[in-house]
Amino acid sequence: MALHRQTVGDQANARLAVRPQFRWPAGQPRPGEETSGELPRYRIPAAPMDPETAYQLVHDELMLDGNARLNLATFVTTWMDPHADRLMAECAAKNMIDKDEYPQTAELEARCVSMLADLWHAADAADAVGCSTTGSSEAGMLAGLAMTRRWRAARRAAGLPADRPNLVMGANVQVCWEKFARYWDVEARLVPLAPGRTHLTADEAVRHCDENTVGVVAILGSTFDGTYEPVAEIAAALDRLAAGGGPDVPVHVDAASGGFVAPFCDPDLLWDFRLDRVVSINASGHKFGLVYPGVGWVLWRDHEHLPEELVFHVDYLGGTMPTFALNFSRPGAQVVAQYYSLLRHGREGYRQVIQGCRDVATRLSGLIAGMGPFELVSDGAGGGIPAFAFTVRDADAAGFSVFDLSELLRTRGWQVPAYRLPPALEELAVLRVVVRNGFGPDLADLLAADLRRVVERLTDASRPGPPHAEAAAGFHH
Repeated sequence: MALHRQTVGDQANARLAVRPQFRWPAGQPRPGEETSGELPRYRIPAAPMDPETAYQLVHDELMLDGNARLNLATFVTTWMDPHADRLMAECAAKNMIDKDEYPQTAELEARCVSMLADLWHAADAADAVGCSTTGSSEAGMLAGLAMTRRWRAARRAAGLPADRPNLVMGANVQVCWEKFARYWDVEARLVPLAPGRTHLTADEAVRHCDENTVGVVAILGSTFDGTYEPVAEIAAALDRLAAGGGPDVPVHVDAASGGFVAPFCDPDLLWDFRLDRVVSINASGHKFGLVYPGVGWVLWRDHEHLPEELVFHVDYLGGTMPTFALNFSRPGAQVVAQYYSLLRHGREGYRQVIQGCRDVATRLSGLIAGMGPFELVSDGAGGGIPAFAFTVRDADAAGFSVFDLSELLRTRGWQVPAYRLPPALEELAVLRVVVRNGFGPDLADLLAADLRRVVERLTDASRPGPPHAEAAAGFHH
């Protein structure tokens, strides 16, 4: 389903203009097309065209996209070195699922799983249980399926009903968890936020659990403000709940961003398989894993926590292979790039890159906090990923909102998202900045300078500012 504003009637007449020098051939009209040098925009053209012409048409339209390097909304990697680019181009045609034809790509995937199992302190990294995915959304859904299936099996074995599963999580979860709950008929118990509490806490997690709870999702790096949820505290509270005769509820850690941050910059933080109650972890290789979009990872602490009935052993393209995935065919390039990044950077390289991002986030949040009209919701320092959120201290008195700031920053190319926090903090509207690899202190200083200019413009009574935005778009990366 393609979602856009073009109506069906408009599509029939929509045309795509071709530059005169690119018309086929030498100024002549293309077979079956108008002599004006235009092509149908929503129908396949009648005849082939020169590849340079097709390239130019697509290239010119894509110039309207924002500059990815200046996109401070996304957590997704927007820069890799030329060697990674070269490897990905070499592997673009390899089908990741065809392990019989591309056994070495499959081997690199297995190595990545073992490396992450070791990084996240699994008991036996050599016998790691996990797989690559297209991203953390698929990875989280696979983990949710495994928890739900284990809960149902335990309930049925005890002769208890298994028709009303629920999953406990903060209202700040990424939208993939709400999708999981809706797609697989699991009640999403979204714990509301509150003033001074922008993510799930241990007390609130336990309070929402009952005998039908398949698991608690704890986020290591909230997309709203970058902070870590207290995984160890949540696990300890659930330990006490089980010891007191309550339900024995497992924890899944959504480490989409933090899974490649905490191990390198917060090594003493307890959040991973060192906690017995953590049964699975997902992470995005294409976030702070330093890989272009298209790769995620999900790992289980052992074979017991991935039900065997969920794993398919299929004959495919000449071989037999186990698979647990929502997607099937996909390119192997991102998995190869992940292995390259792990090999290329090593632990110390990742620490340097991520710590550098955190230093820039702390520097920039400090500059913004010192500007006067702003108040930090988080600062991008320790206790979270290199991202922070801030708000206008008194929007009514200031005469402008975060939505006005976001709109004017776009005139300089910056994409800084403005949005309202989830229930029950909807009254708090913030701007969020994600500092990724490639966004250095010089760019941070330029952003701060542009933000000052925007504030000056909005507070200059002689210059009209943009209309106040009434609706905020969500950013779920």
